[in-house]
Amino acid sequence: MPSEQAPATQTAIARHTNVLNNILEAVGGTPCVRMNRVPQDHGIKCEVIAKCEFMNPGGSVKDRIGVRMVADAEASGRIKPGDTLIEPSSGNTGIGLSLSAAAKGYKMIVTMPTKMSQEKTIVMEALGTEVIRVPLVAYDHPDSLISVAKRLEAEKGYHLLDQYANPGNPNSHYDGTAEEILAQCDNKIDMIVIGAGTGGTITGIAKKLKERLPNIIVVGVDPVGSILADPSAPAENTPYQVEGIGYDFVPKVCDRQYVDRWVKSRDKESFDLAREIHAKEAMLCGGSSGSAMWGVLEAAKDLEAHQRCVVVFPDNIRNYMTKFPDRNWRIEYGLEEGEITRPTYNQLEKRVKELEAKLAAAAPAAGGEGKTKAFC
Repeated sequence: MPSEQAPATQTAIARHTNVLNNILEAVGGTPCVRMNRVPQDHGIKCEVIAKCEFMNPGGSVKDRIGVRMVADAEASGRIKPGDTLIEPSSGNTGIGLSLSAAAKGYKMIVTMPTKMSQEKTIVMEALGTEVIRVPLVAYDHPDSLISVAKRLEAEKGYHLLDQYANPGNPNSHYDGTAEEILAQCDNKIDMIVIGAGTGGTITGIAKKLKERLPNIIVVGVDPVGSILADPSAPAENTPYQVEGIGYDFVPKVCDRQYVDRWVKSRDKESFDLAREIHAKEAMLCGGSSGSAMWGVLEAAKDLEAHQRCVVVFPDNIRNYMTKFPDRNWRIEYGLEEGEITRPTYNQLEKRVKELEAKLAAAAPAAGGEGKTKAFC
């Protein structure tokens, strides 16, 4: 018999049969969907269930913490509508907080590395958020996304909710996501596979699941080049293109004690699997979902047919349309062989900067800046 449903799960079910007061009430309650082709094609015998977090209103699992962190800050009296919030983010948390800010009347600023997709900037700007692009540097560098956000907080009096340390991050998954998974799977789960970024998702879900299912195996997925899987090991100087997972430090909200096993992922396998999920399962997920799927192929290969593995797919394809789904982009980054038939966004951006530099250098000989500006 199904277990008694937690309030968070009851709310998620009720929202499908009622008119909601605002879009934030649509966050959560994402479906668990059986995968019917990809695992089987790779020799996985057990049942594999995808928790489709890409179906949240803002497109990712981070919508949950956007709602929770704002609600917690309001309840404590720390913030009120009209205030300015600031957050360092690789994009999805920025979008999640932008949803809350737009719906509740806050001003929102997000600091985000230049590595992250332009689509994320466009989405946040559509929600009224100011996006400050910063270089991809070490987390403690003065120009990092975290350092810039903290500096603006101190200088301008903005409110930094801080997903890296805010207990609302893991708690949103402990109270919500994990309860949904347990109810949807009728408490029958042998393994769960989750990618790690801040670590809040895997910490909150794993903590609740281990309380209810002590024998469950929790698998974390971490890209090569990140230290989350083993902070004691020297970090590999390996850049990776998958967005939203991995870090060069262990955030406070990442409690590694709940992870039984770590799987390291690489770009090619991650993007190939994400595209295979699109084509064979019709789930329009992002690249880090491919990383999570790689974790399933590595960790669940010894599970038997009567067992069940749940995998969390954190975000959708929307944020990456000019990246891995584009064959030209994959060729540009050495992830596929072939000839580039159309310039990618990255190539066009590079060419524009080169032309601007040439025009700026030629401006004095051409009689001043005026012609350069008019031409641009």
